[in-house]
Formats: sequence, structure tokens, C-alpha cells
Amino acid sequence: MQQGLVARRADATPHAAALIEGLRDIGYSLETAISDIVDNSITAGARRIQILTETYSDEPFIAIVDDGTGMTEDELVAAMRPGSRNPLDARDKVDLGRFGLGLKSASFSQCRKLTVVTSIEGIMSAAVWDLDEVAKRNEWSVQLLDDLDAIPCTDQLGNTGTLVLWEKLDRLSGGHKLNAAKRAEVINQRLAETERHLRLVFHRFLEGSKPLKIQLNGRQLRPLDPFARKNSATISDPEEVIALPQGDVEIQSFTIPHHKQMSNLDWDDLGGPEGHLKSQGFYLYRGERLILHGTWFGLCRQSELTKLSRVRIDISNSMDSDWKIDVKKSSAQLPPTVRDRLKKVIERIQDGSKRTYRKRGQKLVDHNRLPLWHRLQADGQIRYRPNIDHPIFTEFAEELPEHLRRGFFNCIGVVGASLPVETLHADMAAVAEDVVADGVDEDTLTQAVQATLSVLLAAKKELKEIVALMKDVDPFRTAWSDTQRIIDDIIEAKRSK
Repeated sequence: MQQGLVARRADATPHAAALIEGLRDIGYSLETAISDIVDNSITAGARRIQILTETYSDEPFIAIVDDGTGMTEDELVAAMRPGSRNPLDARDKVDLGRFGLGLKSASFSQCRKLTVVTSIEGIMSAAVWDLDEVAKRNEWSVQLLDDLDAIPCTDQLGNTGTLVLWEKLDRLSGGHKLNAAKRAEVINQRLAETERHLRLVFHRFLEGSKPLKIQLNGRQLRPLDPFARKNSATISDPEEVIALPQGDVEIQSFTIPHHKQMSNLDWDDLGGPEGHLKSQGFYLYRGERLILHGTWFGLCRQSELTKLSRVRIDISNSMDSDWKIDVKKSSAQLPPTVRDRLKKVIERIQDGSKRTYRKRGQKLVDHNRLPLWHRLQADGQIRYRPNIDHPIFTEFAEELPEHLRRGFFNCIGVVGASLPVETLHADMAAVAEDVVADGVDEDTLTQAVQATLSVLLAAKKELKEIVALMKDVDPFRTAWSDTQRIIDDIIEAKRSK
């Protein structure tokens, strides 16, 4: 505008009905929406948060009740206002909010009626956003209630605390009209998915020295530590600190244990529904609250060999703009200075996971051990070839007539050339831990043990060394108790002669 010209002005206040409907589609899921409400409870100093649901009635609801500091009526009205805080304002270190939109946008993404009841020193206040009423009136006004008796779950509020109640749950049915039983099934399935999300996102609060308690319909949620730090087989590197103008960035890398070093239940819990391949990478925390996980931020690709690598990154809420934290607190971008630093350490971060897998795999092809397969690498290609010098093959070949031996070794060569590489690659890329060696029956195992033991004893190997060699390779390793029994029987038979 040129200097001296007087600008005319026009009222551009947004239409309440249009904008408030737009807030419903920011992109929340049920788990991120509930997490946003839990953020507010933690910021209010809550030590106990209850998530209560009624899914079978004609009017289902979800309620989140905390024992935090509560609000006065004026503070409640301010909290119900969309954009109640400027994201550029300085916040307390423990404040998990940012835009002043979370309570409203998270709630509207799941329901058409939001009721907040809050108590401070026993004085209760209540306010309601009903989107159907907003559509009729097209006004930015909330309803203030004096009679609270009909509001579900108000009996769960203590002297201080806040209840967030979602009713008219139109989004949880996926836009379909469902009968009560089917609707309850859908909502309960979504709640089951939300449970794991909460255990992961807030695990550092749940496992602290004064742990936060989050309950879902009376059941207390256990923390889900993505780094499995209580497992003695977890490997952790020293913490690094990157000093930036807006605050420090703390980085620590972990190599979680191989699936053989933990129970199947713990392994599956740690990997989640998408598995460990999708769970590797950076875990970004803002004020100890998990923001983003399962990504390498484009610095490298997810691979089977690196799926045990997980990296904790901690930032403060003063760095939100640098990291471009979104409204849902579920996405972020690496600042250039941090990206450059992580590029330099990414190989070291991943080495631990690669070593864990390669150490276990190397035993199967180590020429000093009795491998049934040789790993051959040349001309940029890797091949696996049956070891025709293995005692199992050589002893059997010696018992064959001369004219049959060539055909026997040709058959072994055909087996090696027919290794289903593409299928193995696809299976290993999906769920490597589910790919297992085929078992052998008693007769086959006995023959293999006898042949191997005979050759090694003839080579003047000590029994202790023989056992160590056999214990590290299949088929003996995967059937070791039976293998040990067969060895003992053979040795005992030799001694009794």
C-alpha cells in the first residue's frame, strides 16, 4: 500500500458454522485425539487420568477424567475458545500444548458434542460446544450449564480436576449407520488400538519416579518402552547433545535385543501391529512426550538388517517452530543443522543392529564351523551353495557305489541352484522372525549326528570342541536337546564296547 493512502476495511470474521466444521478434518485419529486431551491433563498436573467409555447404549460416549488443577469458569470459557493460546507465546517447560486448539480440534474430530466439566476447590463449572447448535445459530458461543446432574461421569470428579466428555460420536462409525452391537464392536476395536498408542506415547510419564496412572475403563495401562531398556541384552550408546539457539537436542541410540533374546509376547508388543521393520528409526520426544516414531527422516531406508536400531531424540517445547510440530503433535521435520549432524552418525547408529543379525547369521556360513551352506561373494553378487564337504554328504557318498556318487552330488548342486531367493527375500522383508528352518525327524537327525561325530572324532577333535561346533549350526542348533541326547548315546555306546 502506498504511503498516504487510507485503506478501507471489511469485517472478515469467519462464519462459526463453517470454520468449526473445518476444525473436524485436521487429520486426527481416535488415538491422537485422546492423546491431545491427555496432554492437557498432564499439563494441569494430573497424576491419575481415567478414560471411561459407554459403547453399547443408544447414546455412546467417551470421557476423560483427571485429578489436575481444574479451572474457574472464566478459565474454562477461555479454554473452550478455538485458538486460546498464541503458539509463539513462551510456555512452561512442562506444558505439552502449543496452538490452543487441541481440546477443541481433537474433540470435534471424533464427536459433535463436547462437554467440559471442571472443579476447582469443589466449585464446579461446565461448558458445552454442540455443533448442531452452532450450525443453527452460526455463533461463536458456548453453553454454560448450571445443572450438572445429567452429565455422565461427573461423579468421578474429585475436589479438583476436569472431565472432558465426547457425545454424538458420529466419526467413530466411519460414517455408516450401524446398529448398537456393531457400533460397539467398531468403537471397542478403535479403543484397543488407542490403548497401545497411549502406552507408547506416554511411556516415560508412566514409568517415572512418580508415575502417572492412566486407566482405560478401570484397567491401568502399562508403559511400553520402545527401547526395551529393562532387557539386559539391549545395547545403548552414550548420549549426545547438539546445542542450538532455541535449546539442546539430546540424541541416544539403542539396539534392541534379537527376537531370540526375549519372549514372543514382549517381542510382538514391542513391534506393534506393523512389526519391527516399521518400528525402527528415530523416536522424537517433546517434553518427554513421544511425537513421532518409526522414521529415518529420509536419511536412509528401512531394512531388515537395521530393524533393531532405534534412536531417541529429545527436544523442548521452545523448539516447535524449528521442528515444525503440527497441531496434532504427530509429525515433525528435521532442522537442517540436526539433519547434517545425524547424517554423520547414521552409520554408527545402525551398526549395532547389523552386527546383531550378522553375528548370528555368520555362524551358519563360517568355514571353521561345519556349515551346510557356504556364502560366496564375488562380482557384486552373493551366492549360497551347499557344502558338499560336510560330513553328512561325504559319509553317505562313500557308502554309495562309485557310479552313483556323481549323480548324488549333482542332486545337491540342483538343490543349491534352486534356492527360492525371491520368495525368501519377500518373507524376510515382511516378518523375518517368522521364517524358520524346517524340522527333521529322529532318524534324519540321528544319521546327521552320527556322520558328523564320526568325521570329527576321526580328525582327533576333543568332544568339548565337537559339541561347541555342532551347537552353532543347523540342524543341530534348532534341535539341540535331541542332538545332545544322541551324542551322549553314541559316546556311551563307544565306551561300553
